[in-house]
Amino acid sequence: MAYCLAKQLLKGLAVPPEPILDIAHLGHLELLTPKFEESARFFIDVMGMTQSGEKGGSIYLRAYDDYERYSLKLTPAKTTGMAHVAYRTRSPPALERRAAALKGSGFDVGWSDGDLGHGKTFICKDPDGHVIELYYDTEWYEPHAALKPSLKNQAQRFPGRGCNVRRLDHWNGLAADITACKEFFENYLGFRLTERIVMNDGSEAGIWMTATNKSYDFAYTRDHTGAKSRFHHVTYALNSREEVLLAADIFLENGITIETGPHKHAVQQTFFLYVYEPGGNRVEVANAGARLVLAPDWKPITWTEEERKKGQAWGLKTIESFHTHGMPPVEHK
Repeated sequence: MAYCLAKQLLKGLAVPPEPILDIAHLGHLELLTPKFEESARFFIDVMGMTQSGEKGGSIYLRAYDDYERYSLKLTPAKTTGMAHVAYRTRSPPALERRAAALKGSGFDVGWSDGDLGHGKTFICKDPDGHVIELYYDTEWYEPHAALKPSLKNQAQRFPGRGCNVRRLDHWNGLAADITACKEFFENYLGFRLTERIVMNDGSEAGIWMTATNKSYDFAYTRDHTGAKSRFHHVTYALNSREEVLLAADIFLENGITIETGPHKHAVQQTFFLYVYEPGGNRVEVANAGARLVLAPDWKPITWTEEERKKGQAWGLKTIESFHTHGMPPVEHK
């Protein structure tokens, strides 16, 4: 009787569809650099990352608490930008489900055998043309004796070098059609929207989305040039605000160009510092204490055009290049 009553109460009510929970987390990015040796030295000596592989002219780098073999693939190229971003699925069947959902959508590229450190991969592109890899089989990092940590619940010994970045946190892409990208990630990959910027004309100018309990795994903001598939920045997490402040001194001493910060964002409340690595890609370090989104029925926060004109939560006014500079330069498109 109770079951029948429940059915009667639910009859006619709009029941939200079950969420797609097939994506586990952001896995890695491949960045392109025209100054390969200088960029490599930046990520290893200044950021404090560890090289964990080399293949086909690229090197593979990790932060000390990334559990996978690497979170950054660095590849020599004629220009800057992101070659692809990769997300790990929750299981082999989850990977197959996402591939099946994407097949024939117009966004699918197809299967590959994978890359160093991870197995077979389904490749697709979002509506803006950013290349996305989906994989499950992965190589967990096994440190050799010199890098074995004292704490067994830490992936690698604390490097004690440069900024000592702890883990890959998120990335930011530029896009011509923000809404189309949002719908792609919602409908095909199951990401949730947590915050967004809506202009006075009703158009979306920025989205922050997550597949986890973090408040965001990536963001897309509108490319002011109208170009497609460009890159804004990659972010590595530090342990505290104090380490972000210390990173500013480390960048200064190493002749690294600081673009803006340390400040606090209004959107997502990230405490941030942006620099340019020698090749020209923008890199952010931020505090690891990101906001968590625990509510399964989270209601996305919408920021208006007027609210965003106020700038950051506090700190200096955002430098203009933060809104106008993307990778690669438009002339290379």
